This record gives sequence, C-alpha cells and structure tokens, in this order.
Amino acid sequence: MDSIMDLLASPAAWAALVTLIVMEVVLGIDNLIFISILSNKLPPEQRQKARRIGISLALIMRLALLTMIAWIVGLTAPVFDLGITGPVGEHGEVAFETAFSWRDLILIAGGLFLVWKATKEIHHSVDTHESDDLLDKKQVVGMNFTAAIVQILLLDIVFSVDSILTAVGMTEHVEVMYVAVIVAVLVMLLAADPLANFINGNPTVVMLALGFLLMIGMVLIAEGFGAHIPKGYIYTAMAFSAGVECLNIWSRRSKAKNEAKAKDGAGH
Repeated sequence: MDSIMDLLASPAAWAALVTLIVMEVVLGIDNLIFISILSNKLPPEQRQKARRIGISLALIMRLALLTMIAWIVGLTAPVFDLGITGPVGEHGEVAFETAFSWRDLILIAGGLFLVWKATKEIHHSVDTHESDDLLDKKQVVGMNFTAAIVQILLLDIVFSVDSILTAVGMTEHVEVMYVAVIVAVLVMLLAADPLANFINGNPTVVMLALGFLLMIGMVLIAEGFGAHIPKGYIYTAMAFSAGVECLNIWSRRSKAKNEAKAKDGAGH
C-alpha cells in the first residue's frame, strides 16, 4: 500500500504513466487495424462480437504477460546465432544481426503472417473472383468466425509481446504498466467500432489499411533481424497517408454533393 501511495505522489511515475499510455495506444493501432479489417469480412451481425473478443483477448494476454515479467525479459536472450552481421553504421550500430532470441522469432513469425495476410487480402480486393479462402464471404459463416478469431489471436500474441517489452523498457513499476495497458486497451475498445465502420464505409481506406499492415509486417521482420527502425518514422508515414486519404474522401463527398445539387437544379 505504501508503495502505491509513493507512486501516486511521484511526478516521475505520473510522467511515465502518461508516456506509456500514449505509447501503448499508438502500438495498439496496428492491432486494431488488423482486427477491424478481419472483422469486416464477417456478416454484419458478427462483426462487433469478433472485435470485442479480439480486443478482450489482447487485454487478457497483455495482463497475463505482465505477471511473467522475468520470463518476458528473458525472451530477449539469444537462443542461437548464425554468426552473420550487417555493415556497421556511422553511430556504431550494425544494420542487422542473426543472433536470434525468442522475441525475434516471434516478431519474424508475426511479420511473415502479416505480410502473407495483407498480400492475400490485397489480391482479393483486386481480383474479386470467388476463391476457396476460409475468410471469403461466400464460405460458411461458422468457419469464417472461427478462422477470424484464430487469426486475431495469433496477431494478439505478437503485438502483446511487443507491447509488454516496450512497457518493461520504459518503466520498472509493474503497477504503472498495468494501468497503462488497461487504459490503452479500453481506448482500443472505444475506437474499434468507429474505426471498423469507417474502413467498411470507405473502400479505398481498406487498401490503405492493408498497405499499413504490409508495412508493419516488414518492420516486424526487420526488427526480428536486429534492424532498429524508429517507430516515429513509421507512424508519421501512416498519419501522413491517412491525412491524404481523408482529403480525398472529403473531395469525393464534396464533388458528389455538388453533382447532386446540379441534378436537382436541372430537374426544376
């Protein structure tokens, strides 16, 4: 109890909490985009349920991993080394390395899954012919829902490990980590339906979101190989692309309104 009171009275702890909440929310965007795209492939009456289950699984996994901090930190210890390293940069860091830890292997596996999934969904968006994909809207609904939840679960594991390792690197107080994770997941829960509905109502945003997933997958693979890519660059590119797409949507809607007014004027 005394330690909690000390944390409440510590400006440094509050600063760490706010910073960590922002970081966790930003990291949760990747998870949320994937859940939104996958749930939108289900029948309308099952979409919200899939999103709720997916985000609930994300919260459960993050909280479970927080109870195993020592084990999570141990995931960064090298498991095997192929002895290959990339060229050394101007600041002394290597471009990549092949000393793989369990965290690296999880990130690579998750990145490959994201690249595969995003590429396949882009193909489906371009080629609208019927396929035998389990997630195809024409397939059995029960199989769709099960496949969606399984794939959401797989990516929840990857994003949860990344999220908790980020939290461990930013603060040593487990209580702060718990609060930050819970708040971030609650934000995801509130944003899930509006984001999914926006993506579903704007077909061009689907392709943009799939492009984001493709980029995130490549970043996860690169990080698994020891290449350190500043997340700020990634999210700035995503924000800029999203801003341009919002302008395009605004432009299309304005043009449609003007055309509708012109038709009404001609009719009178």
